[in-house]
Amino acid sequence: MSDKIKSFGTAPVFFTAISTILGAILFLRFGFGVGTLGFWGVILIILVGHLVTIPTALAISELATNKRVEGGGEYFIISRSFGLNIGATIGIALYLSQAISVAFYVIAFTESFEQLFNIAKYNWGLDLPRQVVSLPAMAILAALILTKGANMGVKTLYVIVGILAVSLGMFFIGTTDYAENATFSLASADLRNMDQFFFIFAIIFPAFTGMTAGVGLSGDLKNPAKAIPIGTTVATVVGMIVYVFVSWKLAASASEADLLNRQLIMGDIAIAGNIVVPIGLAASTISSAIGSILVAPRTLQALAVDASFPSRKINLFLGANDQKGEPQKATIITIVIAFVFVALGNVNVVARIISMFFMVTYGSLCLISFLNHFGSSPSYRPSFRSRWYFSLIGFITALYVMFKIDTVYALVALMAIAIIYLVVDYYHKDRKGLEIIFTNSIFQLNRSMQVFLQKARKRSSFKEWRPSSICITDRSFDRKHAFRLQNWLAYKYGFGTYIHFMEGYFSKAANMEARKNLESLISQFDRIESHVYVDTIISPSFTSAIAQAIQLPGIAGMENNMLIFDSDVEDSVSLERIIDNYALVNAGGFDVLILRTGKRKIDTKSDIHVWLQRTDEHNANLMILLGFIIGAHPDWKKTNIKIFEVATPENIEKSKVELQELITKGRLPITLKNIEILEEKPGVGIREMINERSVDAGLVITGFRGDHLKHDGRKIFEGFESNAVLFVNSHDEKAIE
Repeated sequence: MSDKIKSFGTAPVFFTAISTILGAILFLRFGFGVGTLGFWGVILIILVGHLVTIPTALAISELATNKRVEGGGEYFIISRSFGLNIGATIGIALYLSQAISVAFYVIAFTESFEQLFNIAKYNWGLDLPRQVVSLPAMAILAALILTKGANMGVKTLYVIVGILAVSLGMFFIGTTDYAENATFSLASADLRNMDQFFFIFAIIFPAFTGMTAGVGLSGDLKNPAKAIPIGTTVATVVGMIVYVFVSWKLAASASEADLLNRQLIMGDIAIAGNIVVPIGLAASTISSAIGSILVAPRTLQALAVDASFPSRKINLFLGANDQKGEPQKATIITIVIAFVFVALGNVNVVARIISMFFMVTYGSLCLISFLNHFGSSPSYRPSFRSRWYFSLIGFITALYVMFKIDTVYALVALMAIAIIYLVVDYYHKDRKGLEIIFTNSIFQLNRSMQVFLQKARKRSSFKEWRPSSICITDRSFDRKHAFRLQNWLAYKYGFGTYIHFMEGYFSKAANMEARKNLESLISQFDRIESHVYVDTIISPSFTSAIAQAIQLPGIAGMENNMLIFDSDVEDSVSLERIIDNYALVNAGGFDVLILRTGKRKIDTKSDIHVWLQRTDEHNANLMILLGFIIGAHPDWKKTNIKIFEVATPENIEKSKVELQELITKGRLPITLKNIEILEEKPGVGIREMINERSVDAGLVITGFRGDHLKHDGRKIFEGFESNAVLFVNSHDEKAIE
């Protein structure tokens, strides 16, 4: 898209917006609204409607002053906040709404010729279709825009807004016999037929939706950060005030019956109303059509410049400017769409869809503003500031109003947007960006939750246990067993931080290597459904790395309470290193898990075997809980948990009753038939019993004690023939409740 002179100031933004706000519905349907609901009913509609439009105007003003707004207006703001794919989705819906709106306003323009149609019918018997006026009017409008461009369109707006102001002035100073005889006052004004409130709301609300029309000129503005806030906000407030006074004038000047039955009731009230009001209607509708036909092509052009469409040729075609810097080709497409709907002559159904798409746009703008407030990014520094609660009110009201106007049409609009998104995302898989707007908000929410949880733990006397583990290893790229274990623990009931250890001193080169390793690990682990936070640590030794790691805060706001080591039967170095650092970890009050794997992989299709012995008074409950937590992961959905307890002959029955009672009261999904009490025999250790009964187990869980580790060392962990053994040392006894 070639450079062009940006010459427009605040006035075009204001006049484009106000001419669209004070449009066809003001002249054609407002009297019907007052006649149906009474003065206070319409005032309520104005207030509820502006719960959407005023927050949107403030949000647009805020967003426009935070960064340079280029061509595309609302689309540009949304796409640079929600990402290009979401932006393109809403932008396409917005463009179609704007393009079809041109036809809607041109068709409404023909109503200003009602007297001519009546004359033709009664004098010559000709029941002429509205297209007799609407198609030539559309052709003239198209020729005007194509030959003269935006400059001529804006100059025409000045003239039309002047005519509109004169028409409204004549309306306000006019009077009727009803007004002279009636004693209307605010105290005696009616509020009636509230069961029809949202039916009338659906008819009147589109009158308020023009306040963002001027934003579409953003690519032609000298200073969007100034012109958009002033022009949009002033137009919104002025429009609301005018609608309040129009409602008052209608209620005070005409009877309920006339308001309901006379479409151009304003003509009966205004001075020279038979001439002034049709001219004002013509001015308002054609100005709205001009506003839409100026804005829609610029939205389409911005979409094409961002390569929103699947074909490069289409994007180049629609994104080009002519010699005057006008989006001529995008304008031609807009004119063709408008001509089609003008020829159809009835866009009542389409108009409801249009209003839905506008509501989606307004809701998105308010949501963006709210999330930016909540996210508190240092880069978000708008010179104009709204309030977060205004934006939140606007978003909620927009969503609520969509479904109150028409649930079916709201669902159709949302489904259409979903389909557009799937198509755009299919062609632009590399273009994500929804996380852009949410990231800072998540940071703030996480910060607040961390602080809250820390304070809550301090106040609470109840300490619920759940695993919050750290796994530290330097074998991340060739051994994934420990990560899988930690992922199983973190899937549903726990939290996990996986740390890749890099031995050395911190330097620029080491830091760059750590970042590359982290990106690689995240990419690898993303191929599975990961629930673990991944990080790297650079430290001179494994011991210093552990000392650093056990002082890290838990990622969930909960203190870490478990350290996971991994070891391979063919890797004697890793096992010695773990044994050497056990005392350090124990001093921190951590439970210790050592996953010892062999040549065979962990088999998630085989059972989990938990082995208990007399020396496991502290370990037993943690081992059972770990079996339950690991078994809850979908990888283990076809497996059973079996518990074996080794007891002396005199304690077999007692151990069986206690274990069954523990499983039953703890509501653990372990059937009693999978509990087996084995007799302790002289000369037969638990290693031999495990090798006899659990050689085909998918995972064996057994315990070890710190004092035994001092005497027996690595012998505790050697000689097992199962797929994998998880050795557990609980720092304190866990309760199963």
